[in-house]
Amino acid sequence: METLALILAGGKGSRLDLLAEKRSKPAVPFAGKFRIIDFSLSNCANSGIYDIGILTQYLPLSLNEHIGTGKPWDLDRRDSQVTLLQPHNEWYMGTADSVLKNLEFVRRREPKFVLILSGDHIYKMNYRKMINFHIEKGASLTIATQRVPMDEAHRFGIMETNEEKRIIGFEEKPKQPRSDQASMGIYIFSAEVLYRALETIKDPNLDFGKHIIPALIKEAESKVYAFEFNGYWRDVGTYDSYLQTNIELLNMSEPRLDLYSDAWKIYTRSEEMPPVRVGSNAHIVNSLISNGSVIDGTVINSVLSPGVRVEKGAIVRDSVILNNTIISENAIVEKAILDKKVYVGRNAIVGYSDDYTPNEERPNVLSSGINVIEKHGYVPDNAKIARNCRIYRHAKFPSLFIKSGSTIR
Repeated sequence: METLALILAGGKGSRLDLLAEKRSKPAVPFAGKFRIIDFSLSNCANSGIYDIGILTQYLPLSLNEHIGTGKPWDLDRRDSQVTLLQPHNEWYMGTADSVLKNLEFVRRREPKFVLILSGDHIYKMNYRKMINFHIEKGASLTIATQRVPMDEAHRFGIMETNEEKRIIGFEEKPKQPRSDQASMGIYIFSAEVLYRALETIKDPNLDFGKHIIPALIKEAESKVYAFEFNGYWRDVGTYDSYLQTNIELLNMSEPRLDLYSDAWKIYTRSEEMPPVRVGSNAHIVNSLISNGSVIDGTVINSVLSPGVRVEKGAIVRDSVILNNTIISENAIVEKAILDKKVYVGRNAIVGYSDDYTPNEERPNVLSSGINVIEKHGYVPDNAKIARNCRIYRHAKFPSLFIKSGSTIR
């Protein structure tokens, strides 16, 4: 076997807040019928990489059920496999620590190269091109990079390279970035280099960005290169980026991420549901509507997952609505993320008023006007929810008007 892929899918997803309350971030639904992890898995399958280990940690049940034997991605082959790797005696304390704790599994697969991936990014990428680059350079480690706006560079691992693309400087989330070349969190290690680094660099919270990469760059015998990727790539780790990235899929005049191309398909474990039904009074504009949905109202600039019902007179605008949610008659949902099996009552309004007070409990995650309702959430008839509100399942509404910035449990 030449390449083993390891997908890091154990993140808690704290910035996705209610969406990650009962599931790991890679298991969060995306683009209607998909999960976030489908993109990394499909990239592997399309790149001809079928031996994969998935490192899970927080709330793995939903992810495990979704992946199963890996059949939708053609990973249930006789000569390859997908293996779910969960912590045994100790929690994973860092990205590299999660690999260190599964090093025996990696060694048994006897790979020549180890491809390290994040399970929570949205992109299409042919990893074979990156592996070929790694081989041509005789690299110890190759890091996929992308140019980012300088005002966002502080959020990433930033590197400096010479004219041969060799990395000569690296800093994890610098306060004053010296470059716009950001790490995508995609690494190819020559296997022996990875083994040596994991076993010799000592830190209880061993991390690729903080420890492994800087150490290898400083070593004279290690050759660390940057593979620049110019395609579409998004980290959907916040409410704002999650909603924005879903809505970006609707731009058909210049599609940034083409879900309809036969050349590079995104595979998933699909639910068996009937076709979409559009009623005689329905009005749909610039939206993605998934199988099993029934639309009798209006849907504008929104993404609907399987089994969503939008009843007569209801309006959904600039929103992401997950599986089997019901928007009742004459209800309005605007700039919202509704998790699975939410019920919005008749004449209710989710997204009301021009008051954009940040969420009182989580101002760092909700300040742009988005409302979020947890799975199995319930909005009473005639209720009005303003902006930046978090609504938990079984929430007890103190009144029918919920002011901006509220959290209702």
